[in-house]
Amino acid sequence: MTKPAQNKPELDDAALAFAEQVFDSTRKGDAARLADLLGRGLPANIRNHNGDSLLMLASYHGHLDASRVLLEHGADPQLRNNKGQTPLAGAAFKGDLPIIKLLVEHGADVEGASLDGKTALMMAAMFNRTEIVEYLIAKGANPHAADSNGATPLAAAAMMGATDTHALLSRIDS
Repeated sequence: MTKPAQNKPELDDAALAFAEQVFDSTRKGDAARLADLLGRGLPANIRNHNGDSLLMLASYHGHLDASRVLLEHGADPQLRNNKGQTPLAGAAFKGDLPIIKLLVEHGADVEGASLDGKTALMMAAMFNRTEIVEYLIAKGANPHAADSNGATPLAAAAMMGATDTHALLSRIDS
């Protein structure tokens, strides 16, 4: 016996426009507007067409106050987008240590990997983010973890020409 297809409710133009405004406010870091909307019942974990949550967008764009508001209203720091990426990996890619600290303080898994096995540590290593590499390792990130291709943070740093993180990770490996 097969289950009947469940139809998703269709959103009218006004609802779609409102949703776009919410995501735009998040990208701009409008913490006050987000706090107001969340206080009125806006779900903290809504996502856009790419699966990006409000927290993913706020943290990726470096909006510390907006990220904090979202986390305080129950946003899930582990919620992945359609590519399997976490807010922590996005912040590591962007090189935003204060956002990374906030996410980790609110339960982000430093070992959380994307669909291809890349961790936030690998992202930080690839883009020569030494402070982030040091912080993530201090918080328990495995410097020897490998992605689906077998690349470790050290190999990722070497591949990308990230000399500072390569040197740092080489010292840890020896």
